[in-house]
Amino acid sequence: MKILTELTRDASISVPRLSKKLDVNASVLYSRIKRLSKRDLIQKFTVIINEGMLGISVRAIVGINRDPKQKERIHAELLKIPEIRSISEVTGRFDMVVTVNARTLEELHNVVIELIGKIEGIQNTETFVEMQRTDKDPAYGLQQQILR
Repeated sequence: MKILTELTRDASISVPRLSKKLDVNASVLYSRIKRLSKRDLIQKFTVIINEGMLGISVRAIVGINRDPKQKERIHAELLKIPEIRSISEVTGRFDMVVTVNARTLEELHNVVIELIGKIEGIQNTETFVEMQRTDKDPAYGLQQQILR
């Protein structure tokens, strides 16, 4: 759990540095990380981009109601829209929600009205523009302590 927590904070940390931090032999740590990857617990090592520096400053969640008979086709069409970052089927008043990143409110409007809204089978949408965001790194070891 400590390995997962530390790698979540910084996946670029070197094995020797991480071994010192966790007080674990470097070769043991390396084999544990390899095992976690082989078992698919660690699915990938990645980077987080500062999208604001790329001019992407608007994020929104769009709730969508759709014709259930067209679920797969709608899903495939949504995947084609580059501004859509994730698609989730949900319970509640929407059938699905998508996360949209855009440069401006005008671009967001275009994505929602011209791209998402015109997909055949989409019945209605509701957009929630993110005003402020605080991301929190998961602390996997902490979860076990709380459960005890």
